[in-house]
Amino acid sequence: MITILVVGPRERLSVFAEPDPSVEVLAASDLEDALEKLARNRRVDAVLLVDGPAEAAALAREIRAEDPAGPPLFAPESAGPIPGAAALPDGPLEGLAAEIARRLEP
Repeated sequence: MITILVVGPRERLSVFAEPDPSVEVLAASDLEDALEKLARNRRVDAVLLVDGPAEAAALAREIRAEDPAGPPLFAPESAGPIPGAAALPDGPLEGLAAEIARRLEP
């Protein structure tokens, strides 16, 4: 089971469906919510940032400041270059989560 924490505006996350039975998706609407879920869930394998470019960069910075050895960060290419986050091809959220799962598979 791969667990992905998706961080972004609540309205974008409400339409998000888990891409695969072997992928669990947790949602966080802001930095505080994301940090709380990361602290409570050490089993999070990756974080997907789906906010706007400036917001996603700030989220990445704060998440890394809080936990430098935390799970890998990902963001869609449309968010622009985000230090510390791997770029994913743009597409629907389910496709992004499925791509993360593929990249994390051994």
